Amino acid sequence: MDKVTSNLAANAYGKTMSMPVEKIATVGEDKGVSFSQFMEQSARQSLDTLKTGETMSARAVTGEADLTEVVQAVTAADLTLQTMVSIRDRMVSAFQEIMRIPI
Repeated sequence: MDKVTSNLAANAYGKTMSMPVEKIATVGEDKGVSFSQFMEQSARQSLDTLKTGETMSARAVTGEADLTEVVQAVTAADLTLQTMVSIRDRMVSAFQEIMRIPI
């Protein structure tokens, strides 16, 4: 089980606070975005974060990047990967639970 630190919670809160108000949906509101669109957008953003981490790592090897930028990009990529693995595991678990339902 992943451990949630106060630093991670503060970063998530900060990202939410920087979003425009109309992008933050409340429970029960239909903002016109389907689940598949949401998942596609999230997957694209995750891939972009992972690619940025790889690019910054390569720039660090050649000495073109600042160490702070590299650490931030790699940490973001690591957190994104952990999140995606967790989502995948929960989706597989949900699928297995659905398959156990008698017809």
